[in-house]
Amino acid sequence: GSLPELEDMAPRIVEHPVDLLVPKGEAATLTCKAEGRPPPAVEWYKDGERVETDREDPRSHRTLLPGGALFFLRILHGRR
Repeated sequence: GSLPELEDMAPRIVEHPVDLLVPKGEAATLTCKAEGRPPPAVEWYKDGERVETDREDPRSHRTLLPGGALFFLRILHGRR
């Protein structure tokens, strides 16, 4: 027999990112989890600009993890 079709489900965020204080030069991970069908893609923005990750720029110190979290290999700039 055939498998039943799964219905589409609107995307929703199930874990929101939280503010972090990270010393300059240290690693950090901002978590965000979304669910839906089909599975939603997660993109990160800062000040209205899309955050580039190592997928777009191999020299980037930011990696988009499979679950949607954003990993920083090291923090380069502090907030003033």
